[in-house]
Amino acid sequence: MDKKTIIATSLLFKGITEEQVEKVAAIAVEKKYPRGETIFFEGDLADGFYMVSAGKVKIFKMSFEGKEQILHIFGSGEPFGEVPVFHGQPFPATAETLQKSTLLFFPRQPFVELVTANPSLALNMLAMLSLRLRRFAAQIENLSLKEVPGRLASYLVYLAEEQGSNEVVELDVPKGQLASLLGTIPETLSRIFAKMSDEGLIRVEGKKIFLLQFEELLSR
Repeated sequence: MDKKTIIATSLLFKGITEEQVEKVAAIAVEKKYPRGETIFFEGDLADGFYMVSAGKVKIFKMSFEGKEQILHIFGSGEPFGEVPVFHGQPFPATAETLQKSTLLFFPRQPFVELVTANPSLALNMLAMLSLRLRRFAAQIENLSLKEVPGRLASYLVYLAEEQGSNEVVELDVPKGQLASLLGTIPETLSRIFAKMSDEGLIRVEGKKIFLLQFEELLSR
């Protein structure tokens, strides 16, 4: 999709006027990255934020021991790196492409000027950031209060909500990346998938996960 279509259909800019879409598209810079390319490192100056046009991007932090913890994975139409733009601090985590990706980059100063002149953009930003805060709160709860099987069940329910089906979902990332997102290792995740399949909760067919007992997954 072209810049204007991505912008107009994204959660961040949904509902803004055609004229506003034109203004936002005018400052957006298209950038292309191969798979596995670092977009920014934790601590880099936040001179703007990004939106995924095509592909997938992971946001992660590294521990002192070199262990990676994925914080979020973003797909088409989703912005990332936007919070530091407004409080003037460096990026708090690292961003890297999971696939060959096309991104839109919004330079900080021109975007701030747009938001100042168009209050509806500010309201959209607040709505999007509120949604993201709820998601991160749920992720923190899952990582700190639930064992790995409960985290996986919660993630499958999250995918069901995102993809609009409580019968079958499609994993949007490799299982190795999913393990990192859930705070575990691939071997443990594979065992949990196998156990949940044996219990009749799910059926795994490649990337497709059939949710055979959705209500049970909700309660985990």
